[in-house]
Amino acid sequence: MKFSDIITEDSIIPDLKARDKEGVLEELAQAICTHAPSVDKSDLVRVLLEREKLGSTGIGEGVAIPHGKISSLNQPMISLGRSKHGLDFDSMDGQPAYLFFLLVAPENSAGLHLKTLAKIAKVLKSKDFRRKLMEAGTREEIYETIVKTDEEENGI
Repeated sequence: MKFSDIITEDSIIPDLKARDKEGVLEELAQAICTHAPSVDKSDLVRVLLEREKLGSTGIGEGVAIPHGKISSLNQPMISLGRSKHGLDFDSMDGQPAYLFFLLVAPENSAGLHLKTLAKIAKVLKSKDFRRKLMEAGTREEIYETIVKTDEEENGI
């Protein structure tokens, strides 16, 4: 599977407006719901907040990978948000998060969900990749950075 299979250019939010965790989740969920009208935004946000209660998905180094499963989805989807100023996301390293990759998968997709999550985390370990995402000026440039990295990594 490739990143480009599960993220679209218009599911990228280059300048998040939110100032807190719940607001970020709402903005990212809206981007998912735009492409998956069968998904109820309030249900998705509830699932994501419940997952956050189990432990923060802020993995450190300015990155958070909120994720959850929802029955009304047929395939995994990703939305990406970027905060130029950083937000407190209860990250493991105590630092603000700047890049937010929301992964939403169908309820019955445990294997694919975990595999996709691991591959996202792997690619985000690259300081160079994170820097390019932060330096990109537009949604299009962010998407091009993702696609190019995806090609170099042979898919996620």
